[in-house]
Amino acid sequence: MYSEADLQSAIAAGAISHEAAEALRAHAAGLRSAPVADEEHFRLITGFNDIFVTIAAVLLMVACAGIGEAIAPGIAGLLVAVSAWAMATFFTAKRRMALPSIVLLLGFVGGVAAIPINILAESEPNLPDRVNALIGAGIGLGAAAAAWFHWRRFMVPITVAAGAGAIVVTLLALVMAAIAPAIQGREEQFLLPMVFLAGCGVFALAMRWDMSDRARETRRSDVAFWLHLLSAPMIAHPLFHWLGVTEGQNIGLAAAVGVLAIYIAMGLVALAVDRRALLVSALAYVLMALAWLFRNFGMVELNVAITGLVIGLALLLLSAFWGPIRHAVVVRLPAALQARLPLAPALA
Repeated sequence: MYSEADLQSAIAAGAISHEAAEALRAHAAGLRSAPVADEEHFRLITGFNDIFVTIAAVLLMVACAGIGEAIAPGIAGLLVAVSAWAMATFFTAKRRMALPSIVLLLGFVGGVAAIPINILAESEPNLPDRVNALIGAGIGLGAAAAAWFHWRRFMVPITVAAGAGAIVVTLLALVMAAIAPAIQGREEQFLLPMVFLAGCGVFALAMRWDMSDRARETRRSDVAFWLHLLSAPMIAHPLFHWLGVTEGQNIGLAAAVGVLAIYIAMGLVALAVDRRALLVSALAYVLMALAWLFRNFGMVELNVAITGLVIGLALLLLSAFWGPIRHAVVVRLPAALQARLPLAPALA
């Protein structure tokens, strides 16, 4: 089985021509009765060896963390970052193994961020909120720098999302540090709108990567996938929190209907941009809303089962007919917008 990344590598090495690769993609898409752009590929596992190497890498990084803890504060994160980088030079740069590369990237960035966190945790300083926020901003900036260096060396698609997440943390921490004295006790009221705006910004960045590869043939599409995965919960959680559904059972009819309306709107956006991350990120809130509706309208004993049945059937039908439904949505959009979206079946 050959992945999209293998095809790209073969073209770059001159093993096959671009035309031959296009013909192979078209043939594979025809067998699946769907265009390449509609498949939303991303490489995760190419064989059991990916899982084997990932387990070994995690065990090694955990061992490094344990040894570092016994030496001095901050050494655990340093050893994890160094070991993750060293392993990436072989399993990422040479072997191009997807799942180990993702884990090693997270280990490297997480290790860099853990160095100051571990040092501060050991010293237990009693610092003002503003200083803590500034320290958080510095940690986020360090993690973003680590992600940038990792991207320059290995170019793992998830790295851009990791860096974007670190930059978001940095910016949020800086803003909170600036306004900390004026919002004592009301931090959540200010933080959630900023998270929502940051999520919209990450979504816009994801669309920029997506629009540069409408046919989804290059690494840029994989980068966009991870950015969409990052932006989705940042957009969904504030919206549903404002509806009052994050308290679990404390929702009403208006909130439940509002959840369903927002989920439908997210579904239309997901269809337009051909990314399913928005649907997945909001799923828990929809399950809560439907369970409330079924419980309060006569299905008390079976509300959970009926909720799962309805959502499961809806998602299965949407997956089975994603192409035709997406085409019906995209053709109703302005032509200028259609020309920038990922290719729909009739546009391919």
